[in-house]
Amino acid sequence: MLSETTPQTRLPEPLIVDSDGPQAHRLLALLAAVFLVSVPVFIQAPLVRLQPWVSLLTTPVWLLSGVALLRQPSLRLWGDLAIGFSWTWLAGSLYWGWLRENPYVHLPVEAIGLPIVIVLLSQNRLIVGSYFYLGSLLGTAITDLYFYWVDLIPYWRQMMQVAPTDAGAVLQAALLQLENPIAITRATILLGILVCVGGWSIKSNKTHWWAFAGAVLSTILVDALFLLAATLA
Repeated sequence: MLSETTPQTRLPEPLIVDSDGPQAHRLLALLAAVFLVSVPVFIQAPLVRLQPWVSLLTTPVWLLSGVALLRQPSLRLWGDLAIGFSWTWLAGSLYWGWLRENPYVHLPVEAIGLPIVIVLLSQNRLIVGSYFYLGSLLGTAITDLYFYWVDLIPYWRQMMQVAPTDAGAVLQAALLQLENPIAITRATILLGILVCVGGWSIKSNKTHWWAFAGAVLSTILVDALFLLAATLA
C-alpha cells in the first residue's frame, strides 16, 4: 500500500492522484473522459487532415499542460487526465496524419502509449489518466474488431483514398454492408460488451475506474455519430 511506503520509496507527490475521491470527483472523471474521447472527432480529425504536423506538435502541449496541472493540488485530476489523453492524441496524429490508408496498423499505432502506461501503473503513478487511455484503447479495439468482423475494411481504405465529395457514396455502400441480420447481431454483441464493461467499472468507488468507464462508454457515442453520418450521407 502507498501509505506503507517509506520516505525513501514514496512516489513524488505530484504524480499521485487520490483514486478514492468522493462521488463528485468520480463523476467529473467520467464526464471528462467522455469529452476527451469526443475531442478527436470534432477537433483533431479536421485538424490532422489539413495540418498533420500541427496536430502532432500539439502533443507536447497536452503533455506539458498536464505536468503543470499536476503541480496544483486542486487540479491534479485534470493533469493526470491530460497526460493520459496526450498518448491518444499522439497516436491519432500519427495514424490519421500519415498512415490512415492502412487500416491494419491502426490498432498498433493507437497502442503506442501502452508501454509507458504499463510502466506508470507498475509504479502506481498517473493512474487515472492511464486508465482513461486503456479504456480508450479498448473501445478502439472493439470498433476495429467490428470492422474486420463484418468486412468493412475495404470501405475504410476507400474512404481514405477518395475525395471528400465522393465520401458519401462510400459511406452509403458501407451502410448497405451492415443491413443484414449477421452484422446487426455482431454489433449487438460488441455493444453489449462495451455496456457491460462500462457498467461494471462504474460500480467501483475508484476514480480511475470511472475514467476508464467514461472512455469505454463514449466509444458507443462516437460510433453512433459515425453511423449517423453514414445514414445522412
